[in-house]
Amino acid sequence: MRILTLAALLLASAAPAPVLAQKVAPILTTPEAKDVWTRARPAEARVTHVDLDLDVDFASQTIAGTATLEVLAAKGAKEIVLDTLDLAISSITDEKGRKLAYTLGEKDEQLGSALTIQLGGAKQIRVAYASTPGARALQWLTPEQTLGKAKPFLFSQGQAINNRSWIPTQDSPGIRQTWHATIRVPEGLVAVMSARADTPEGEPVAGGKRAFRFTMENPVPPYLVALAVGDLKFKPIGPRSGVWSEPGMLDAAVAEFGDVEKMIDAAQALYGPYRWGRYDMLVLPPSFPFGGMENPNLTFLTPTILTGDRSNTDVVAHELAHSWSGNLVTNATWADGWLNEGFTTYFENRIMEALYGKERAAIYADLDYAGMVRDVKNAGGDAAPSTRLHGEPGDSAGQLDYLKGSTFLRTIEQAVGRNRWDPYLRGYFDRHAFQPQTSAGFLADLRQHLIKGDQALETKLQLDRWVYQPGIPDNAVHVTSATLAQVDAMLAAFNAGGPASAIKTDGWQTQQWKRLLDNLPRQQSAARLKELDDALGLTRSTNAYVQSAWFDLAIANRYEPVVPALEEYLTRVGRNLLVTPLYRGLKAQGEWGEPIARRIFAKARPGYHPVTVGAVTKILDSN
Repeated sequence: MRILTLAALLLASAAPAPVLAQKVAPILTTPEAKDVWTRARPAEARVTHVDLDLDVDFASQTIAGTATLEVLAAKGAKEIVLDTLDLAISSITDEKGRKLAYTLGEKDEQLGSALTIQLGGAKQIRVAYASTPGARALQWLTPEQTLGKAKPFLFSQGQAINNRSWIPTQDSPGIRQTWHATIRVPEGLVAVMSARADTPEGEPVAGGKRAFRFTMENPVPPYLVALAVGDLKFKPIGPRSGVWSEPGMLDAAVAEFGDVEKMIDAAQALYGPYRWGRYDMLVLPPSFPFGGMENPNLTFLTPTILTGDRSNTDVVAHELAHSWSGNLVTNATWADGWLNEGFTTYFENRIMEALYGKERAAIYADLDYAGMVRDVKNAGGDAAPSTRLHGEPGDSAGQLDYLKGSTFLRTIEQAVGRNRWDPYLRGYFDRHAFQPQTSAGFLADLRQHLIKGDQALETKLQLDRWVYQPGIPDNAVHVTSATLAQVDAMLAAFNAGGPASAIKTDGWQTQQWKRLLDNLPRQQSAARLKELDDALGLTRSTNAYVQSAWFDLAIANRYEPVVPALEEYLTRVGRNLLVTPLYRGLKAQGEWGEPIARRIFAKARPGYHPVTVGAVTKILDSN
């Protein structure tokens, strides 16, 4: 398929939109809505809109310019507090250009520094600033670290509180803001953002640069402001969707994500209209630390899901589902991250069922249940505080926000039936669209609009236990998969001493491989590991999920033959889900594994995003 000009492809989305009245999202003031990960005091003065005017400089690895903030202040408020992390502030003025007094508080390594600005009656403040090299949200890649090897690359990752390292604002999910951006980049590079592209091909400006302009008219949490700059090309998939990537992987990505228009249709049929205009996807270099990031209008994706069989497009369904749960209705604080991820994991499963049938959905649900049980066990059991849904921010064990949260919603679904549950959820998204939410708020809405005083149903659901207590309640619904049961039977035969050659993997997708490899006993002889590798081709697999699971097993047994391939893998892949378990396994192997981990990390570190660097450093420096 020929790559058309960006102007032709995106004409509808690029056309100037009518100026709309700015929507101001509410601020929740209940005790449960207090965000301990922000220094802002939004009840006194809050940001409603951000206008960025920035230059991207690859030589200095900085972004510099201005952020102009619209401020809504309570009567008598004298100051506003913003979140910053290692920003170099040069001046702050009001809408008339008058300088405003400000102080930059002491730095906290996690939260950064509070920027307190004296308002003096200002309704608008302009902060002139620059990010610093090593900004936590930004990864700068040299040409050699990209697929094309010819041009540099930059991308941001804002969740959870990283954007304060390149945007001075109130960096809390409960303080939703509209925004506009003008981004200037070197000629020959393309900038994309998580918003409507007003100038998709850019405009030439002074200094050999090109300016790209973007508008987000819906109020969003600040972590959803995202930027990428690189040698990027675009191909459409359908009228509402398309793919951005480096040219060398564009065709593969378009083929992999070919069902996305059907996914959008299925999602809308379930829970209401898609309210963000386009749903485009950006495939990033392998250093992207996550599977996907649900940035509005432009989902960021890892290339590790490009396996050629669409077996990992559940990641795309997940990020699409975030357009309702997370982006439309957002957890007010990170103590309630399950309202984002648990809802989305449940919704993702419903999209996959609509497209591919009940058994495909059952595979994912079965794996999620097993993952939930494993995470609870690893956290210390049912009494461990980190197994609560509503808890300390960042303290949830493993992926329990995703897995326990989705199991909770599936349990409600089976208790009341889809004929009641689906209309309820659709109404929930409508009632709270573009607003923050808390666990208490969700439960109150559930009781008002679904339970409606039915005490027997209230008792059956155990709502408060699911949300506020640790462990897995005894009414948890476990959906089982016939496909995975077949894998379990072959696994049992192998564990009983049968040959690896009896494990028939023809036509297997990622989920079947994971079921097998994750459930093999952790203690294996070198001969047995060699037999598995010879029979199943694990080391030479081209599936990043399969390789990670295999390396994890090999590390647990100090299986030396995989070390060269392991090193190549860890220096090529930067996705947290796939690499941090391997570093953790190496660290646990003491004098054998820790030197290997440190040697590989020293080599791989320059290609990792700061989020991954921090995660691996924490593992290696732990006692």
